[in-house]
Amino acid sequence: MPKAYVKFSVPKELSNKVLQALEAAKNSGKLRIGINETTKAIEKSQAQLVIIAEDIEPEEIAMHLPVLCEEKKIAYVYVPSKLELGRAAGIDVQSAAIAVVDAGEAKDSVSELVKTINQMKK
Repeated sequence: MPKAYVKFSVPKELSNKVLQALEAAKNSGKLRIGINETTKAIEKSQAQLVIIAEDIEPEEIAMHLPVLCEEKKIAYVYVPSKLELGRAAGIDVQSAAIAVVDAGEAKDSVSELVKTINQMKK
């Protein structure tokens, strides 16, 4: 059953690219990890890209993220698993959401992903 906060489906190849860009950004850039930190980064318009897991329980904790992103005109995308998201960010636990604040060396791939995501949502 689809989650209420998932506004569009993301092809597996795109979510893999997102996770790869996230791994590159964690080494040379700056990430905000977790729902609360991601929310703060969005509200302060610091986030370049927001990545949200699709398997969040309870789903109510993530329902505000897509709405906030659209208000602030920040690109957001979904990945299938909290575990994959946490691992890509370099932490040993699951993460429901991550904001890329500074992409570092992954700047080109993140900006390319943002363009792809924005085209996909139209």
